[in-house]
Amino acid sequence: MKYVFVVNPVAGSGKAVETVKNAITNLPERDICEIIETTGVGDATVQVQQYAETHTDDEIRFFACGGDGTLNEVVNGMMKGGANGNSRLSLAVYPCGSGNDFVKAFGGAERFLDIGKLMCAPAQSLDVIEVDGKYCVNVLNFGFEAKVAAEMEIGRARRGHGSKSDYTKGIVKALFTSMRNTCTVAVDGEVLNPSGEILLCTIANGQYVGGSFNCAPRSKSDDGLVDVCLVDPISQLKFISMVGLYEKGQHLDSPRMKNITHWKQGKSVTVRGGEDFIYCIDGELIHKPEFTAVVIPAALQLAVPEEC
Repeated sequence: MKYVFVVNPVAGSGKAVETVKNAITNLPERDICEIIETTGVGDATVQVQQYAETHTDDEIRFFACGGDGTLNEVVNGMMKGGANGNSRLSLAVYPCGSGNDFVKAFGGAERFLDIGKLMCAPAQSLDVIEVDGKYCVNVLNFGFEAKVAAEMEIGRARRGHGSKSDYTKGIVKALFTSMRNTCTVAVDGEVLNPSGEILLCTIANGQYVGGSFNCAPRSKSDDGLVDVCLVDPISQLKFISMVGLYEKGQHLDSPRMKNITHWKQGKSVTVRGGEDFIYCIDGELIHKPEFTAVVIPAALQLAVPEEC
């Protein structure tokens, strides 16, 4: 097997490349390890796709070394390079970015920080969400949270990397601008919000978003379904009183949120918004008035180490 480390050089406070090199130096597999340093947005997708397409006889484990953005790019490169249902190609996550939400559903970042264990870890099936030719492994969201992500993008563009403080700033701004968002959401043909308005909505394969928010506590990444959670528009005061429930993943069971929360599992989700509608695919902002998200069961193989 070849081990290909796709490293975002700005991750880990700019020390990701050095960290990965040091980690593999003394490993017996070092001669079959390669490091690809990304050069900008989208580069990981291009390089991973090209590598997969030009090494068709090899077993390859791609390591996404960075945050959730790097992971998303690696996943897109693998899917475009023929990984869908191909057990010859597997994915590993080395979470050293500012946002590591995806691995929280598997026990957290600590479980994935031993590269030696990641190399020999068994692979398990991982569903992928396809959205108009793009791929998502964690969470697709829109409404309030997409507006928060738009604010985070401003900070990322300014510094070259994300920051948890940007998320907090985004929430404060969205409280004044994004409490009522126009769109309709249909899961397997059933409309969840006949009113055509939402506060927020998540389409989840993973469980966490925004660093600590357990938006989809019942989601499983290998059940062939996505979890859709939609929250109706509410007042700012009510939002502030309930956001703690949402952060802890208690919103689906809390009597306080029962009348404003809609949850459904499905295989296909169609969303229609207005001209200024935006949504996020694993943190990437997309400006389109509508989209359809479809789950691809067991599309990838994910390396998951034994419990620490």
